[in-house]
Amino acid sequence: MRIVVVGAGAVGAASALALTEAGADVVVVDRTGVAGETSSRCEGNILVSDKGPGPEAQLAIVANRVWREWAQRLDAERRPGQPTTEFDAKGGVVATFPGGEDGLLSFAAGQRGIGVHAEVVDAQRLREFEPSLSPEVACGVWYPDDAQVQPSLATQAMMSRAVALGAGLRREEVVGVRIARGRIRAVRTDRGEIEADAVVNCAGPWAGEAAQRLGAHLPILPRRGTIIVTTPMPQRIFHKVYDADYVGAVASGDADLQTSTVVESTPAGTVLIGSSRERVGFSTDNTLPALAEIAAKAVRLFPFLSQTMVLRTYAGFRPYAPDHLPVIGEDAAVPGLFHAAGHEGAGIGLAPATGLLIAHAVLGTVAPVDPTPFLPSRSTLAVAA
Repeated sequence: MRIVVVGAGAVGAASALALTEAGADVVVVDRTGVAGETSSRCEGNILVSDKGPGPEAQLAIVANRVWREWAQRLDAERRPGQPTTEFDAKGGVVATFPGGEDGLLSFAAGQRGIGVHAEVVDAQRLREFEPSLSPEVACGVWYPDDAQVQPSLATQAMMSRAVALGAGLRREEVVGVRIARGRIRAVRTDRGEIEADAVVNCAGPWAGEAAQRLGAHLPILPRRGTIIVTTPMPQRIFHKVYDADYVGAVASGDADLQTSTVVESTPAGTVLIGSSRERVGFSTDNTLPALAEIAAKAVRLFPFLSQTMVLRTYAGFRPYAPDHLPVIGEDAAVPGLFHAAGHEGAGIGLAPATGLLIAHAVLGTVAPVDPTPFLPSRSTLAVAA
């Protein structure tokens, strides 16, 4: 079975790997190359800590487990010169300032009810986890299952493995589709035509545009996020640390600028500081307000950062589904077309489980979770759009 995967970001790479390992003939097409857009402009979060009870939390729990299996295997099987995932099971700490305790503890209690490890820690123990935390922090929750990968390298590692197993990879742009006898038969690109029994739309923030070119409608919109990278320093931050506001920002559909603090060290010694969300289309203009806000919030959480130099900043676009759930499964109107998009800031973390869901949808393999809440035909997606 010939399957064309459109998009070579983390979700596309994971889908290609899952499909190839299940025995499919896979061709991946992307106009910029592997991890050329969103997957190289993010933090590489693998989180269970930011999701309340519901379908996405269940997907995140499974994805967390699969990432551990995949990262171990990808790193062990890589050939000389191929990238490592830089998987780091560092755990996460969610901190709150006075006045936010009740909301954070209630949220954590709900998570424990679905099997997430969430341990409440007082201010004293919190500083054993993170000695440089602000003395203003009142308490926190420790999430031992939170992890991290270097997103660009992890995406390349998944794609390299898929290619090693026989997948094709082409730098081309999808411009249309050929449908015959009521089903997709080929994808048209700027370089010709690729025969296909099925197509998987993994175009990230551009998934709506890609769907239109493939004869379908998909209400995926971009949300811009900005990140600050400091100069390298001796390690002073030991976990993924964010404030309790992050959960609200993740769940919000507000188009206006929203910021919350996410701070972590990298193996290179730099510190990544996020995060922001705003709906400005694909514009990269006027990112200074977002950067100023996240810098100020990061300094409140870790005061020593006020004396740190910034190495660079960057912005990327996250694929946003109006009802806040990824869209994974077969299109309701175009037989043979499947979608895997709309993960917003969770695309890296949810990628392996999404790939397995796509393999289930296309090939009938075992589904890692109930696929129903994520289907493109769900009523909440149409209502929200």
